[in-house]
Amino acid sequence: MQTASTTICERMGRSQELSDSKHGPVIGGHLCNRSIRDISWLLNIPRSTVSGIITKWKQLGATVTQPPSGRPHKISAC
Repeated sequence: MQTASTTICERMGRSQELSDSKHGPVIGGHLCNRSIRDISWLLNIPRSTVSGIITKWKQLGATVTQPPSGRPHKISAC
């Protein structure tokens, strides 16, 4: 049950980006011929996230998080 003091942003399920320091072990596991499932289990990261990191690394050659595309919102939600 939610308390009265929580804001709407605390109640909404917002996903958080994986830190750049976690991208290195994912790529390292991929280069050591580990499966996506093994990497996911070892690092406790969802398989879809591991797959996305590897795909972006293959396309861009970099592991840093790219800035979001498009114009920023005029008024923030929180």
